Amino acid sequence: MDDKHSSTGLDRFVDAQKDLYPQALRELQSGQKRSHWMWFIFPQLTGLGRSPTAQYFALTSLDEARAYLAHPVLGERLRAVTSAVLAHSNRSLGEIFGQPDDMKFQSSMTLFAEAAEPGAGTLFRTALEVFCNGEPDRATLRLLEDQTGPSNS
Repeated sequence: MDDKHSSTGLDRFVDAQKDLYPQALRELQSGQKRSHWMWFIFPQLTGLGRSPTAQYFALTSLDEARAYLAHPVLGERLRAVTSAVLAHSNRSLGEIFGQPDDMKFQSSMTLFAEAAEPGAGTLFRTALEVFCNGEPDRATLRLLEDQTGPSNS
């Protein structure tokens, strides 16, 4: 793999999103997730998902999450789908995603709020404010703390 991002393994997300990202964005713009793409559109931290697919698409560290955000395709797409969800602030995550994907969204937003440069995580923190009463996913924070030490947020 000669892709300049292959050292972080992010090509697995680009490949998975190739055909399904437009559909995922349309579903979120309509206000309801209907198909199966959560793992690679809103990734979580390793240690949360148990299925082989969840493990394959889990981000291994805060550094990999930072690389995802900095990636010219993946970072922009994550911001776009998060904005699409925020357009439905009158609905619950359960109505938009169903279960357990509502919890996966909270976990993903927590991870990227922590991974973003200071001041750059506003979109993800806003999603947590709007849909989760400002509450980050505690399991994600515990895993991050195990990896890096206590958070400053």
